Amino acid sequence: MFLRKLFIPLTLILVMLAACNNGPAPEEQIYEHLEEAVSLEEEFREQQEPIVELERKEQELYNKIINLSMDEFDQIQEYSQEAASLVEERQEKIDREKESIDAAKEEFDKIEPIIDDLDEEEQEEAKEEAQKLVETMNNRYEAYQQLYQSYQSAIELDKELYELLQQEDLEEETLQNQIDKINDSYDKVIEANEEFNQYTEQYNEQKKTFYEATDLNVEYSEQENGASESESNEQEKEDNPDSEEEDTDQE
Repeated sequence: MFLRKLFIPLTLILVMLAACNNGPAPEEQIYEHLEEAVSLEEEFREQQEPIVELERKEQELYNKIINLSMDEFDQIQEYSQEAASLVEERQEKIDREKESIDAAKEEFDKIEPIIDDLDEEEQEEAKEEAQKLVETMNNRYEAYQQLYQSYQSAIELDKELYELLQQEDLEEETLQNQIDKINDSYDKVIEANEEFNQYTEQYNEQKKTFYEATDLNVEYSEQENGASESESNEQEKEDNPDSEEEDTDQE
């Protein structure tokens, strides 16, 4: 169907020296929370391809079902039961995805009280950029909640569809009405996903702008696919490529 756009972790080299006795500077603390939020979305990233693969398999089964006649009802039942099990697997992965997003947001929220510690005069720009970052993240999180709810509604309709296909006396009008509901539901999912992607893109750009406004020496390299490679002096991580939307309508 589609993949959600992802947080972009940045390649960071911290060259400013903080006084050991005073602890990390506010911008360093903010950096730590921002990049920890990226790590907490790892589970979210890991669910993307499996969800798409489950959707693909389910679509294949649906296509087989609609090409069968009622004389092959036993096969229709078998395929619809198999498709229903794939829906349950999708549900599990979507729930894991949401848990990951929720954990990342909880970590991100830790930067808000630290923003006030940024120096009013010397770090005015960084403070403004950090405040913009908070606003965008809140919008992104709200967009994800809407996406999750829309996807939940679509999944419930899918479950109903495969229950209907277990009925040998199923009327064509009833089936068509259910398919229409599913198609409308996934239209809402795609719309919500686009909004989430937009806020994610905006957030990634604003995070770079914030780092540039601080005394942190931040280096990063964009990959052609829109993600980036993240590393510190001791560790290297790779992000997933940007996603492409695919049509999910049942035909």
